[in-house]
Amino acid sequence: MTHRSPAPQDGRPDSTASTLAAERRRLINLAYRMLGSLAEAEDIVQETYARWYAMSPRQREAVASPGGWLTKVAGRICLDVLRSARARRERYVGEWVPEPLPARTEWPAGAKDDSTADPADRVTLDESVGMAFLVVLEAMTPAERVAFVLHDVFRYPFSEVADIVGRSPAACRQLAASARRRVDASRAPLSPATQRAGVVRAFKQAWEAKDIPALIRLLDPGAVAVGDGGGLVTATLHPIEGAEPIARFFADRTLPGRLTVRECTVNGQPGLAAHVDGVVVSVYAFDIADDRIRRIWAVLNPEKLRPWKSD
Repeated sequence: MTHRSPAPQDGRPDSTASTLAAERRRLINLAYRMLGSLAEAEDIVQETYARWYAMSPRQREAVASPGGWLTKVAGRICLDVLRSARARRERYVGEWVPEPLPARTEWPAGAKDDSTADPADRVTLDESVGMAFLVVLEAMTPAERVAFVLHDVFRYPFSEVADIVGRSPAACRQLAASARRRVDASRAPLSPATQRAGVVRAFKQAWEAKDIPALIRLLDPGAVAVGDGGGLVTATLHPIEGAEPIARFFADRTLPGRLTVRECTVNGQPGLAAHVDGVVVSVYAFDIADDRIRRIWAVLNPEKLRPWKSD
């Protein structure tokens, strides 16, 4: 589905329309990193624009920085959503994993014209959307996450962060520092992309061959595998811990003839996507350090695989 910025409701031309349209990509990027969900990020941005156009022309003209206004509103909505998300996650069936994103070139429904492209086509895939990074963000308090994303990722000054979070600049600095320590503690030395892709390729081959010893060699002894089916499809309800249990789990999974596993890019990192009759049914993201897989995140929830499927 293609989403556009709402048109002015009063029938008058808006002199800031082009500026507002240009802000959309940045807002999608910001909201996705704050929420870990493209669908929710898309809703946040739509709501932000709706609030802008709900104002009278005079009120809009009085806004000195439309871009700053949109960021403030989007940030506050994200903070509200994060505060309510914890209760919703407690009701979620099984483990909750951030929504995976394909590379632009791999997105089946992507449009080349940025004005009509789906939001998934406009999320910049860098370290700040890596699955391991997003999972760490999930462990933060809502205020920590918003302060950290705004300041450390998008470089907003603490004076502006404070206005969004509703705390003093000094308090926001402490929130960001606490979040930064969490990120630094979880960060492993990053090996070259070609090296990580080689590990993922070897995992795919060992999985297809049901080679348990080979799978064990590729997995860190303390590896953890997490599945997210959202109660909509079958997935493990609890993480699988340990190299051998994970290896046996994947080796025992049947791979019928019409199911194929392909290498792809998941949130900017080497990953795998399983296809049945050409349709993506699961996506696998990996956290790799020292040529060993430390974490596997398997997303099977079809609602989170929308960017991977053609309309």
